[in-house]
Amino acid sequence: MELKFVGTSSGKSSLKRYHSSFIINSGSYNLLVDAGDGISRALMNQKILFNFIDGILISHLHPDHYTGLPSLIVQMKMSERKNPLYVFCDEINSQFIKEFIYQSYLFDDRLGFKVNVQSFKQDKNFEVTEGLNFTARQNSHLERNLSSDKSRRLSFSCSSFLIRVSERSRLESGKEKNIFFTGDIAEQNDLYIFKDMKIDLMISEITHITVEELIEAFQKLKPQKLYITHLGEEDENKVSKLSYQLPASERRKVVAAFDGLSVKI
Repeated sequence: MELKFVGTSSGKSSLKRYHSSFIINSGSYNLLVDAGDGISRALMNQKILFNFIDGILISHLHPDHYTGLPSLIVQMKMSERKNPLYVFCDEINSQFIKEFIYQSYLFDDRLGFKVNVQSFKQDKNFEVTEGLNFTARQNSHLERNLSSDKSRRLSFSCSSFLIRVSERSRLESGKEKNIFFTGDIAEQNDLYIFKDMKIDLMISEITHITVEELIEAFQKLKPQKLYITHLGEEDENKVSKLSYQLPASERRKVVAAFDGLSVKI
């Protein structure tokens, strides 16, 4: 099982990093988490074949997390994909995602493979495949925009996830790894959405929270490792500051992710 960071940048475009996304490989399934602008080039940069991806999980509808989806589907078509592609999103956003794909002139009968948009419910376990499932919980990242939506047409759904992954050899014994992915958040409380769950690995952004808030959450949640992503150039100094504030025994548990970083789960 492997975790690979495809992109680690914030929403601000960068020449050093692609927008935040990563792949979880369970041994038999490859799940891409988020597909923002430039995802196709990011995958090429990591020498990852487009058709290596089995499914795509969308956390929310900010452009740096989903707008690369149509282009990626086109690249899969040009790579003569035959297997179905699965796109997982909040049930509130599923119709929009279907329309987004359709309005991009991507029709199943012309693609040569089927694009299946499947919706998940908040706080309900969703099984992707055997040995790979997740639970989504709503965070407050988009709520600050509520007053701007005069027509009340938007969902403001933004999910954090607890992703559970197990190899076949671990299924019988019930052992699994729990990965907490914060996605974009708005405040410190969002870091504790899954405080009632066992967390083995934590993947957190640092753009919208302070170093002190992230250190406190890390020490309370006690993951084996914390991977910091969604980094702008100004955030890299935050990570350096964070490391120096931790006891020496804990510093090795905190990793500033970079494009191409691979981690054995």
